[in-house]
Amino acid sequence: MRAAMFLKSCALALSAVVGALAPSPAATAREITPAERRVSDYDTKIPACFDPAVLEKIASYFAEKEAKYWESSVTIAGYEKIRPVAWRPWGLDYIPRRFCTGMALLSDGTKRRIDYSVREGLGIIGATWGVDYCVLGHDHNWAYAPACKEARP
Repeated sequence: MRAAMFLKSCALALSAVVGALAPSPAATAREITPAERRVSDYDTKIPACFDPAVLEKIASYFAEKEAKYWESSVTIAGYEKIRPVAWRPWGLDYIPRRFCTGMALLSDGTKRRIDYSVREGLGIIGATWGVDYCVLGHDHNWAYAPACKEARP
């Protein structure tokens, strides 16, 4: 009984010491400068998830990748249930990104979930917006494994 009480009091004393040594949240906080207020700023004007230009760019990239690297003739024939998932999920000081999901209707007659992001300034040489995507079942090199999880926020 005495040993249990002794151990309990030692644990309480140890937790008090550790708590006193830990830095306060104010000491570890960093100043956040929104991306649109930087010297090289962002305007946060990127297309919506269902914007035809975004969907066409994804379809074009998908067809090129399937043909060039995987010798496949599968293309994206259309889309269904496109919806936004998150807008700037990591905070204001990160590059503006819009995360989306939906269903891709493939030319082989299958429907596959597609997860993608529209990102400001990450297009060709940073001059425009860019997209990053993953079609479930067509992540042949596992770049977004497991099951396209790494393409989501």
